[in-house]
Amino acid sequence: MKQLQLIATSPMGLEAVVARELKELGYNDLQVENGRVNFTGGLADICRTNLWMRTAGRILINMGKFKATTFEELFEGTKALDWPDWIPEDGEFPVNGRSHKSQLSSVPACQSIVKKAVVEKMKDRYGTEWFDENGGKYVIEVSILNDEALLTLDTSGAGLHKRGYRPASTEAPIRESMAAALIQLSRWRPERPFYDPFCGSGTFLVEAAMIGWNIAPGIRRSFNSETWSIIPESLWSEAREEAYDSVKDDIPLQIAGSDIDPHSIDIAEAAIRRAGFAKEIKLNVLPVSKVKPQGDYGVIITNPPYGERLGDEAEAEAAIRQFGLTTLHYPTWSVFAITPSLKVEHYMGRPADKKRKLFNGRIQCEYYQFFGPLPPREKRND
Repeated sequence: MKQLQLIATSPMGLEAVVARELKELGYNDLQVENGRVNFTGGLADICRTNLWMRTAGRILINMGKFKATTFEELFEGTKALDWPDWIPEDGEFPVNGRSHKSQLSSVPACQSIVKKAVVEKMKDRYGTEWFDENGGKYVIEVSILNDEALLTLDTSGAGLHKRGYRPASTEAPIRESMAAALIQLSRWRPERPFYDPFCGSGTFLVEAAMIGWNIAPGIRRSFNSETWSIIPESLWSEAREEAYDSVKDDIPLQIAGSDIDPHSIDIAEAAIRRAGFAKEIKLNVLPVSKVKPQGDYGVIITNPPYGERLGDEAEAEAAIRQFGLTTLHYPTWSVFAITPSLKVEHYMGRPADKKRKLFNGRIQCEYYQFFGPLPPREKRND
């Protein structure tokens, strides 16, 4: 099969992080756009990237792109694409849709047109008038932006942030893929201590441990494209074998977290056990004022409480104020916090070295980055 045009979707503002991950996996033919990174690969790369991408949302196949200002153009452009090469006669092929700044603004209508066009193409190939759609799942998406339609097939199924270790969550969890991206932006390395004083359901802690031990984030879950007949089972087996062989569980980890809420700690403990880090990650029920991270030259990454998220503005502000005071006692540590609060720099007593605008769910936040000194060279491996 010829090289495929693939897409790793990305949260807005994190496209460069997704691109860096792809480069580290060996993909160099990259094109970064808003919300996605385009790259080329074969069938084996669908398997590898689904298993390994920590920060992407999904891995899509770019089936085609064309101008679509009328329903006729959308129908004909969709029908011209090679759907039967991918979708078998019994395949289930639902259609999702989005439209922005385009003449074809009715998303349900666009979905219906695309579905009809794919059915017509399938009829031509399979010589039948009816499709039971009781086989594997092939989710199609039509995305129309500025009158240009992009048609994709979703190889992932559930979003890649769903690693499988978090059976429950706290009131305001951060997505696993977002947590991994923020850790990667911090440039934390496993030889340095790691601490989260508002750990909630433990997502930052587990993601740090998975990065520290080089565990592929998708190793515990399944993907829609595992059932696709076009992808040999041997390719999935080889990709999973590579992932298992790459685990470095002999690296000592110094990862700990705390939260004032005992229920959150219970949830975090369950997630940590499920992820296989019960012995490596330490937890405590503590207010931020009592936090005492161990070691020097560590990294704090956290998602502090805030009123918009939890509904108590005064309590959230007090927690951030105490967080700032606590960090003053750890001058060798680097501190990172994602929050919509505009007072973090005030409570930290200095401007952030870097800030990055991001969305935690639908809430606009800043990722505040306060860099401490790097460890002495003899303590570093990089």
